[in-house]
Amino acid sequence: MGSKKERTIIFSTEKGMVALNSPVKLIILQFIGNRSRTFEEIVSATHKAKSTISVHLKDLIEQNLILEHRDSTDKRKKTFSPNSQFIAYSQAPIQKNYDLILDRLIHSVDEEIEFFKTLCHTIRYGLEAYGVNPRPVMKKIGYDIGKRLSVLFVSDSIEDLLFQIADFWKSHDLGVVEVSGLDPLAILVHECFDCSDMPDVGRTLCALDEGLLEGIFQSRLNKSISVEELECFGTGYDHCKFNIQILD
Repeated sequence: MGSKKERTIIFSTEKGMVALNSPVKLIILQFIGNRSRTFEEIVSATHKAKSTISVHLKDLIEQNLILEHRDSTDKRKKTFSPNSQFIAYSQAPIQKNYDLILDRLIHSVDEEIEFFKTLCHTIRYGLEAYGVNPRPVMKKIGYDIGKRLSVLFVSDSIEDLLFQIADFWKSHDLGVVEVSGLDPLAILVHECFDCSDMPDVGRTLCALDEGLLEGIFQSRLNKSISVEELECFGTGYDHCKFNIQILD
């Protein structure tokens, strides 16, 4: 969920966004994650009194951040599941890389594709410079785009789908895709549109691409898929590496 320096985490719910800065509530939400947890598990994980956890759980339910479920055979037993999505967190501004991209934007105005790419980078890293981590929402947007784009792909097998994705990435100047492994399934992207001109900033940068791949794979294969970027220009590599895991 982030580092100790993070002050506020923003969640998206069906009734709007909720900004949360309670350390205990954030620990509870982090522990619940994407699954259901019992009251006893939450108490044990947080090392807080039952009465304290009860108050926090009640608040989280009222804020539409979690759902409460009662056991049909024993009304005293309760479980809690997520009802929101982590969107962003506040962080210290990162100005240096933003200034470099702004300078590059001026020098790319005469090259249409390069200017458009740099403009996208300016918006993405400008958000960071003003204290917002855009990674979670970029991945969600990428996923939404990937689901819509999935109708352009006709294969329902992983191998054929990888070839089609490689062709799509190349023809739209998104990068050159190479399958680097099948167990676990992994791909390399060379000349990545999202980050190939970025310096080593100590973290992966291609959340949009993670979402794109997840959306395409999940829609075509009708399975739960997790895509995680492990290597990136932003971590000092000359390529991006994505691990693709089938969850069911």
